[in-house]
Amino acid sequence: LEPLGASEVDPQPAPTLTVAFALVKGERPELVVQKLTELGIDRIVAFTAERSVVRWDDAKARKQVERLRRVSREAAMQCRRTWLPRVDDLASFADVVDLPGAVAADRGGSPLTLAHPTVLIGPEGGWAPDERRRFATTIGLGEQVLRAETAALAAGTQLGALRSGLV
Repeated sequence: LEPLGASEVDPQPAPTLTVAFALVKGERPELVVQKLTELGIDRIVAFTAERSVVRWDDAKARKQVERLRRVSREAAMQCRRTWLPRVDDLASFADVVDLPGAVAADRGGSPLTLAHPTVLIGPEGGWAPDERRRFATTIGLGEQVLRAETAALAAGTQLGALRSGLV
């Protein structure tokens, strides 16, 4: 088959934007992945923190991650996104704290910049003291205390706006 029109190359956006979020209850992980995909986040990582209320065993984690990948693909098609985000397997806090450019969101942190293109969103119970000690710096997402899923979307919105030059 021959193309019907001219083809275009859409370069992958840079820098790569990542949001890692501690597991949240119910269908909220699907909502987070769907909206982060629509916002242009390149890598999405669900993880388990010390104070995470939600815990998935290995079988449930495999099933749920596949579901999150489907949600991401569908959201990418809906918003006409040309680059699919990477949806990682379920991770641990130890896995995400060492991601390149990682910074944790925490109340009272510094403003977000692209010097930290990876934002970690803690669990509903907040960061445990041992986790908090692992952060060299934190970023703030506003003055209010946000629900975990809202914080993930706020981080995705700010990262996307920074990369596109809107702010």
